[in-house]
Order: sequence, then C-alpha cells, then structure tokens
Amino acid sequence: MVYILLGAGFEEAEALVAADVLRRADLPVALTGIGGSAVTGSHNITVRADLPVEEAALKAGDMVVLPGGMGGVASMEGSKSAMALIRQAAEEPEIWLAAICAAPTLLARAGLLPRGAGCVCYPGMEGELVKAGAVPFMDHPVVADGRLVTGRGPGSAFDFGLALVEVLAGADAADRVRAGLHYRP
Repeated sequence: MVYILLGAGFEEAEALVAADVLRRADLPVALTGIGGSAVTGSHNITVRADLPVEEAALKAGDMVVLPGGMGGVASMEGSKSAMALIRQAAEEPEIWLAAICAAPTLLARAGLLPRGAGCVCYPGMEGELVKAGAVPFMDHPVVADGRLVTGRGPGSAFDFGLALVEVLAGADAADRVRAGLHYRP
C-alpha cells in the first residue's frame, strides 16, 4: 500500500498527481487524512481521504509519501500519528519513504534523512538538508537514493509520481504509465 499523507495546507498537485500516476500503474494507494476525512489543501481544494492516518498499518513493500505545502508539512509535524508513521517508514528496512517540495525538510528536522543521502527539495530550502548531512542535487527534479525518493516541487509532480512507480513496480511499469500519459519531460 502507498499511503499519501494529507494534512491541512498540503500541495494538491504533488499529492494528487502522485496518487493518479500510482493508480494508473495499478498500485494500491490510500489518501491518508490527518485530522479528518475532508482535508483542504494550500490552494483551497478539499479532498476526501480514504482513511485516517491512525488506521495506516505498514508492512514490507509499503510506501509513505509526504507531499509538500508549508501547511501540510506543519500538519504532519504536529500530528503524533503522522510522525509515528513517518518514523516507522524511515526506520524499517523494507518500507519506502518519499517526500517532495518542503516535505524533505521535515525529514531533515526530525533526523530521518540518512547521512550522505542524495535528495532534493523546494529550491531555497536545501540548507536544512545540508545541516542534516544529506547531499542535495538541486538540478534534478527527483532523486532516488536507497529507500528514499525526493522531489523538487509541484512542477516535478509527474516525474516524482513516475519515479515512485519505477521503484515500486519497475521501469517497464513506469514506461507504460509515461506512454499512457503522453508525458515527455
């Protein structure tokens, strides 16, 4: 299962494009709400979550996806349940963790970025990644390093979603989805 965390103020493009792309690859996705089943994003789009964060139960092969949006990141940081799920994903060797835009900085502040990990975030926020011992690749839209996948921002949402498909289902699946989308970076 791929759990995409939705907290008030999340970046809609990053969450919903990722969910759409993953579902096109026939991967199970749960929009996972923090603080309620109807969650309003940073651009005033309200999304109905599939389940509350308290009901997420990780197992081997699962992934936790953290969309950006300053409000969404603050919602995740302020939720004990969300942070417990994020910590579990970061610490268990068979769980994937993905973050885009401002969300990689949450991982940096929480001490959950592996030292020396290659990653990317919203431009201008990379100082937090460096402080945490990560190596930012700011000229890349997406960086996959081990079990961690990071994306730069809303403009890289399709690249991010396709990278998630590739790590979970393989390059052929990502290529099929890319072709179906008529996406050319």
